[in-house]
Amino acid sequence: MSVSPASPPPVIDGLVYLSDGDPAPLRDGGVTAANITVTDMFWDMERTFEALGEWQRRVAAPGSGWRLVRSATDIVTAQAEGTTGLIMGWQSIEPFGSRLERVAAFHAMGLRMAQLTYNEASLAGDGCLEERGAGLTRFGRRLVAEMNRVGIGIDLSHCGDRTALEAARASTRPVFLTHANAKAVDARVRNKLDETILAVAATGGVIGVSIHGFMNWDGTPEHPPSLANFVRHARHVADLVGVDHLGIGTDFSALRDDATAQRVLDMSKNSYPETGGIFAAAFGNASAGRYPPETPTPRQFPRILQALRDGGFSADEVGAIGGGNFLRAFREVWG
Repeated sequence: MSVSPASPPPVIDGLVYLSDGDPAPLRDGGVTAANITVTDMFWDMERTFEALGEWQRRVAAPGSGWRLVRSATDIVTAQAEGTTGLIMGWQSIEPFGSRLERVAAFHAMGLRMAQLTYNEASLAGDGCLEERGAGLTRFGRRLVAEMNRVGIGIDLSHCGDRTALEAARASTRPVFLTHANAKAVDARVRNKLDETILAVAATGGVIGVSIHGFMNWDGTPEHPPSLANFVRHARHVADLVGVDHLGIGTDFSALRDDATAQRVLDMSKNSYPETGGIFAAAFGNASAGRYPPETPTPRQFPRILQALRDGGFSADEVGAIGGGNFLRAFREVWG
C-alpha cells in the first residue's frame, strides 16, 4: 500500500501591518496564514472592537477566501482548502487599557497575537524608542500571566530590550519577536540584543527575521535593504539559538493598491525620526522602497524562501523557517 507524502509546512508571515481585506496578495505569494494588524496602533477599545467586528463579518462572507485562525489547526485547514489564514493581531495593548478582563473578551472575538508596546511606553513597559529603557511594569507582569492563561501570543517586537527580556523571563508560554532583526548585525533601534533573542528562544518562541528596511539596513544610504542582508540576519539568529527558533516577519502591507498604505508610511516618517524619518530621507517614502527591490509586496514571498536556500539553508530548514516553527509555537500558545 502506498503512503501519501507528508504535506509541506505552511508558509506563515509573522507580521503584516496592514490589509484592506483582500487575501489575493498573500495567496498569490503562497502565504498560508499571516499575523495581520487588524487595528491602528493607537485606537482605543471602542474603535478596535468595531474593527474586529468588521473583520469577523468580512471573513464570514461567502467566498471571502479567508479562514479566521483560532487555533493552529485552522492554519493547517487553510492550507488544505486553499484559503488564507487570518491571525488577528495588534501592535499595541491600548485597547486593553488597565482592565485585564478585556484580554479574555478580545480572545473570544478572535484576537490571537498582541504586542506589549509599540515604540512608546505602554502600561506594560517601555517601547524601543524610550530612552530611559525601563522594563516590565507590575501591570505588565499581570498582563503576561493573563495572556498566557487565555492563550494570546505575546509579541515583543517593538519593546525595548529590557522590557522584552523581562517579559520573556516572566512568560510560561512561548513569546515572539514577530518582526525584528539582530542588533549584532545591524545596530538599528528596532533590532534586538543577542541576550533578548536568547531569552525569546528559551521560552520556545520564534524570532521572525524581517526584510523591512527599518531593521534590514545598516543606516547608510549606500546600502539599501537587500535579501542578502536579510539572510545575514537569519544566519546570525540561527547560529545563536538554532533554526528551530527562526521564522519570517516581513512587515509587509497586503493591499490591492499600495497607495492605501500612505497614511501609515507618513505617520512613521513624521512621528518617528529614528526609524521612518531617517529611512525616508535616504530612500523616499514609498511602500516598495522599504523592502529589497526583488520583494516589494507579499506576491514575491517565494523569493524570500529562495534567498534562504541560496544562502545555505537546507530545504527542511527553509520549511521550518517559512512556517513550521511558527506553527509549532502557536500550538503551544493557543492550545
